[in-house]
Amino acid sequence: MRSLRSLRETFRVQRLGKNLGSYFGETIDIRAVLRDVEAAAHEHGWNSEAFHQTGDFKLLALQRAASGRDSEPLSSTHRAPRIYISAGIHGDEPAGPLAILRLLRENQWPVNVDLWVCPCLNPTGVALNRRENDKGIDLNRQYLHLEAEETRAHVAWLNRQPSFDFCLCLHEDWESHGFYVYELNLSERPSLAEIIVEEVAKVCPVDRSETIEGWPAQEGIIRPSANPQSRPQWPEAFYLITHKTRLSCTLEAPSDFPLATRVNALVAGVNAAVGVPR
Repeated sequence: MRSLRSLRETFRVQRLGKNLGSYFGETIDIRAVLRDVEAAAHEHGWNSEAFHQTGDFKLLALQRAASGRDSEPLSSTHRAPRIYISAGIHGDEPAGPLAILRLLRENQWPVNVDLWVCPCLNPTGVALNRRENDKGIDLNRQYLHLEAEETRAHVAWLNRQPSFDFCLCLHEDWESHGFYVYELNLSERPSLAEIIVEEVAKVCPVDRSETIEGWPAQEGIIRPSANPQSRPQWPEAFYLITHKTRLSCTLEAPSDFPLATRVNALVAGVNAAVGVPR
């Protein structure tokens, strides 16, 4: 039986009922969004790097060091926490790049953290409003066998970066009844998932189903099997948890809800995660 909190969330924002078999919601001009992302990053002192060119799109990586020092990571045990955030690996999930843009413009990041951001890993897919890239490849199934140029370039870039304290991958689910999060936590560190869901619930309904995407779930949180070796295809999160971090959260906004609601959900989730004292 649904909780009163869940019912309040449902009445506050309703599903649109547009996604019949795939995503049929709002689209974005990804070229304009990425221009605005670069402008906002430059305005607030981020470093910007294009690590691959696909057609007329650049795959961008943004980096901002903790306040008061240069961008070189410290080797000291007292170094600043390192946080990685990505978005836009599925082209029919436009809320992620928009959330990155809003976060950059608002510039409310904690000053004592090092940040790495990939604002859109599949711009050709976003331009076409389809999950795959312009060659029909699902880039989020490419991280074990690197076939797509975008994924090879992204992994090469990741391998030049230091390890991260945690990673956030921004996604959407066109079938979901509300927001939810996958958490991979190999070292049983303090969870980020609960505080993410708590904050997101203030702006977006949470999917409180007992099963989501075939996985047992509790209050909008899925903690799936974290054995990447048992999976024939790897999403980005598996590569990150295997090579770059011990704690990764994939934030899934419900894409049958208004785009503004989904952006609010992802922004709230990121702010909750990066604001947790490390």
